[in-house]
Amino acid sequence: MAFDVARVRAAYPALGEGFAHFDGAGGTQTAAAVVEAVAGAMRAATGNRSTAFLPGRRALDLVAGARAAVADLLGAQPSGVVLGPSATALTYTLARTLGAGWRPGDEVVVSRLDHDANVRPWVQAAQASGATVRWAEFDPATGELPAGQYADLVTERTRLVAVTAGSNAIGTVPEVAAIAKTAHAAGALVCVDGVHSVPHGPTDLASLGADFLVTSAYKWSGPHLAAMVADPTRWEALRPAKLVPSADAVPDRFEYGTPSFPLLAGVTAAVDHLAGLDPEATGDRRERVRAGLAAAQAHEEAVFDRLLAGLADRPFVTVYGAPARRCPTVSFRVAGLAPAQTAAALGEAGLCLSHGDYYAYEYFESMGLRGSGGAVRASVYHYNTVDEVDRLLAELDRLAGPEGRMIR
Repeated sequence: MAFDVARVRAAYPALGEGFAHFDGAGGTQTAAAVVEAVAGAMRAATGNRSTAFLPGRRALDLVAGARAAVADLLGAQPSGVVLGPSATALTYTLARTLGAGWRPGDEVVVSRLDHDANVRPWVQAAQASGATVRWAEFDPATGELPAGQYADLVTERTRLVAVTAGSNAIGTVPEVAAIAKTAHAAGALVCVDGVHSVPHGPTDLASLGADFLVTSAYKWSGPHLAAMVADPTRWEALRPAKLVPSADAVPDRFEYGTPSFPLLAGVTAAVDHLAGLDPEATGDRRERVRAGLAAAQAHEEAVFDRLLAGLADRPFVTVYGAPARRCPTVSFRVAGLAPAQTAAALGEAGLCLSHGDYYAYEYFESMGLRGSGGAVRASVYHYNTVDEVDRLLAELDRLAGPEGRMIR
């Protein structure tokens, strides 16, 4: 396993502007190969999908290429890959489709650790059908989502369990496979939000136990498109609301309108980029993607350890959550400063961090932080370095000043 961060950073043109990007959880910078793939597809003659002429066949190839790439990334089948504009849009489509078959007395289990995109669509679908919503709670001190609680939450009336594979607020990686096993034992389906987890390590649909798994390409060096994957037979059993003349085959019937063919080219290029993160990796693209993300994960963990230790050493910083397994993401506050003030001050120094609730609505409401501005989020991606972490910590020291050092 080999990972050269200098080599990797050279693949991102935007890094040359001098910013330190700790905002990858909200969207990573775009790899050069992705930019070129999108531009190349826009320069070429491309029509809507058709077998009758070459530009139409190019469009077909771009769609097929993106499906195959996402399948390699997630351990899925290309015919089980549904493409869409965002994870939220795809989850809403699934929730409305499944929810149409729910009845009063049915139950849905959601978690307060999740991004609202894997909460609100299910809550609203349950409300529309008369189904009951049951809530999985996180531990406020650790940020863990105990898998054991699902034995009480899931019953023979449960139709779906929605859970994140990685919290976008504090990085928690729940025991998704154990949660899925409990759900499946009761006959329930499992929808896993992989938007925050997929960029940070190898992902396998079957190992997670997910019936549906969603991811967003712009979180792993790609364009603003998303995909939801499932076994093709799972899609075959579902009939979404759709236009009458639109394609009725799987997975096409779950996709609305004409797709952005250039962005689909970018999706394929982004997966190829991930497959090249470990230059020593061999095998097919699926094997190389897994090796590349494993190498990147080891690098990210080392950088993130430096960040966590540095934040813990500063008494004027309050860190939220301490999960045993986590993606490289942390939320914190600096004493005496609102999160928006902290982020703005860091931004003036060329450090890019998110602030607010980042759509982790239930987490910040439960913690009593949302009304006062949420928190500041720092997330590490494979192009981040220890030097950038030290730069961030030094700027926090400058912001706190001598009077802030003993305040918590």
